[in-house]
Amino acid sequence: MMGAVMAALSVEARRRLSRPSCLSHCGHAAARYHRSDSSDSDLELSTVRHQPEGLDQLQAQTKFTRKELQSLYRGFKNECPSGLVDEETFKSIYSQFFPQGDATTYAHFLFNAFDLDRNGSIRFEDFVIGLSVLLRGSVTEKLNWAFNLYDINKDGYITKEEMLAIMKSIYDMMGRYTYPCVRDEAPSEHVDKFFQKMDRNRDGVVTIEEFIETCQKDENIMNSMQLFENVI
Repeated sequence: MMGAVMAALSVEARRRLSRPSCLSHCGHAAARYHRSDSSDSDLELSTVRHQPEGLDQLQAQTKFTRKELQSLYRGFKNECPSGLVDEETFKSIYSQFFPQGDATTYAHFLFNAFDLDRNGSIRFEDFVIGLSVLLRGSVTEKLNWAFNLYDINKDGYITKEEMLAIMKSIYDMMGRYTYPCVRDEAPSEHVDKFFQKMDRNRDGVVTIEEFIETCQKDENIMNSMQLFENVI
């Protein structure tokens, strides 16, 4: 289950982030880095609707170097001159990497996971903090981020319906023409099995503690976490 989410998040991540040419594996992978004068000491802040926090503050909040943050920002600004990404733009960019399927619903869930202040747009800070967790965070940090993705209504619990909605969106995104062929009932069967494993006290919801404990004991999930290591 978590392996499927990690696989979906990391499609083309290694190829696109192995060289400084792309922004992200989570919706902004098409945004490009740009060359700059090495003497630049801070983010290039042009006339935009939203100006990000200072470079020092972002460096303290993430695990990116100053140079990496500068490169990330230039790519972000190139694709999003206003300094903000709305949901439709996010969906459009993300869908480019899954032409064989329909990424609209999954991109919606992913957008909400990045939109930290729930205002309907992603700021550079939102983007880079989430990217730092996914690429360089600890296992616990990555699992907390994934829990937030599954917790669609942000009430602190994951229901079977929420888990199924995420899983169906992943299957839709990967396309019906994948090999081996995926049966229509596969997402539901997958969720039934995994939810039963996670819901340890059988109360019908999965808490963050249950989620993390179950994932940490699953070898496939732990292996999927390694997809994000050292890709920048």
